[in-house]
Amino acid sequence: MDQTDLILQTAAERAAALQLSYQGALTPPEAYYLAQHLPGTVLVDVRSAAEWQFVGVVPGALRIELRSFPGMQVNAQFTEQLQGAVDKQAVLLLMCRSGVRSHEAATQARAAGYTRVYNVLEGFEGDKDEHEHRGQLTGWKAHGLPWVQG
Repeated sequence: MDQTDLILQTAAERAAALQLSYQGALTPPEAYYLAQHLPGTVLVDVRSAAEWQFVGVVPGALRIELRSFPGMQVNAQFTEQLQGAVDKQAVLLLMCRSGVRSHEAATQARAAGYTRVYNVLEGFEGDKDEHEHRGQLTGWKAHGLPWVQG
């Protein structure tokens, strides 16, 4: 079994264990590997525009807000915007700050007819450390994956 198949199998096992409605759950390194090696993969960052601007972004990731700052109001056009930008046959990797909003986005994408949907666990910044700072313990940044300041 090659690395891609192993990652997809592990993600599906996590989805079954967590009783997710979508295809799977990935760690940030697994998501990065798939984005680099699996044709038709699209990484979608569902954080707010303020987070993209002030916290940073993953180069090449598509950005569609699920909720907007301030107040984290729901983007009523999220599904429509996703459908306008990403083919339903794509391998869809959804990422937010910590994995919570991306789970919500993954559930919505699956309900909209996307069949190859994955949540990126830990998100861009991950959990808070003992000083209440994110980006040090878990998440895309903590794993040393590519990102740039917004």
